[in-house]
Amino acid sequence: MRIIFAGTPLFAAIALDALIKANHEIVLVLTQPDRPAGRGMRNTASAVKQRAQYYGLTLLQPPTLKTSEIQEQLRTCNADVMVVAAYGLILPEAVLTIPRMGCVNIHASLLPRWRGAAPIQRAILAGDPETGVTIMQMDAGLDTGAMLLKHQLSIAPTDTTQTLHDRLSELGAQSIVEALTLLKQDGLIPIFQDEAQATYANKIAKNEAEIDWRQSAEQINRMVRAYNPTPGAYSHCQGMLLKIWQAQAIMGNANVPGEIVAINRENITVACGSGMLQIEVIQKSGGKKLGIADFLPGNPLKVGECFSKQSHSAVTYD
Repeated sequence: MRIIFAGTPLFAAIALDALIKANHEIVLVLTQPDRPAGRGMRNTASAVKQRAQYYGLTLLQPPTLKTSEIQEQLRTCNADVMVVAAYGLILPEAVLTIPRMGCVNIHASLLPRWRGAAPIQRAILAGDPETGVTIMQMDAGLDTGAMLLKHQLSIAPTDTTQTLHDRLSELGAQSIVEALTLLKQDGLIPIFQDEAQATYANKIAKNEAEIDWRQSAEQINRMVRAYNPTPGAYSHCQGMLLKIWQAQAIMGNANVPGEIVAINRENITVACGSGMLQIEVIQKSGGKKLGIADFLPGNPLKVGECFSKQSHSAVTYD
């Protein structure tokens, strides 16, 4: 099939690889303009741009798809379908009708649950036992189009956003190849989404990752997993901003949420609103991610000290 591919991050690049290996003809690749990234904040090409350049594909990086000029360029491609994966730009209605078979989206959730920008993180935060990939016929709404294909994936108790992203990326790549094969054979039956079941995965804000120790240990552990690799669940102790990268929830109770109740070489146990959190990998601002045995010699935390939402060691809540 003649395909216009629109995507930006690694999730999309893996799908592009799969389409090329399946011998589809990629007539045009659309991706976001280069953005500043890394400590040096240098303009960096997206993962999709890097793949497109590697394969020698025609590439465009328009800041919008709303202009008549870009829409005419899309028309001249004579594409059968546009495949969209984490592109980051809204497709106007005029664009949705340009490809002969319309535009299909690879979405990393089981729609209509978790429409929107952060479905992987929201699924972990909510404690969902499973997620998956939905191939959807795009319409003018936000992830509201008819569902063409779904594949489920279990969420493991240890999954982080990174590990779940990696598995969903592979599933998404397999799913779009399968869906296009069925689409060519008229083997897909569109199923409209049940609006009553819809939930929205709003974009993650950095301040969401600050830990409120009054929450349960299980919920805080979900935060640690959901905000790994970015922005990182964090708290404060001894005036330090500390990011927590690996932990586990255990049974137990204490009077003061945020209080350190035990320390050993493997973990730091902190009281929560219910249960306790055993911190296993931690990082102070400007430092490296360290296991507790390596962290403590330079940062001697003590039993009875407290993690808090404030930039000092005392626990105070509004």
